[in-house]
Amino acid sequence: MTEKEMWNLYTKNNDVKNKTYDAWCFGGDASSIANELAKLVVNGIKTATASAYQLYEIENSPLPPIGGLNIILDSDNNAVCITETTKVYTCPFLEVSESHAFKEGEGDFSLAYWRKVHKDFFSKELKVYDLDFDENMIIVCEEFEVVWKE
Repeated sequence: MTEKEMWNLYTKNNDVKNKTYDAWCFGGDASSIANELAKLVVNGIKTATASAYQLYEIENSPLPPIGGLNIILDSDNNAVCITETTKVYTCPFLEVSESHAFKEGEGDFSLAYWRKVHKDFFSKELKVYDLDFDENMIIVCEEFEVVWKE
């Protein structure tokens, strides 16, 4: 299903006056990661995500708004579900909590696992902009809930 088809189905049954959505997939270019993480969201295991604050600054993008709707895509740009952002906050990488790592639902749910895979992920993302990973860099932590799925 395309993102537009999913949005049309969602708006037929829900009051979304004046609301829009963002459509995106997890994990950047890694397609197997995008599919794995999308499945975790659909199954209610993954209820949070994190991103590098520097990229919001570089792209001059606002932080995700509370109540914002997101269509989660798989690696083939098929829509898998719609989430609503419930909480957004920033903190240094080294201060991301065990609770947040658990809500991300990845690996063994531990903070150690979260730090390892996110250090690798952020390093790769930042390298595109000729920036280096720093353990004190600011992270955008976002929590969400699935509001619609097939």
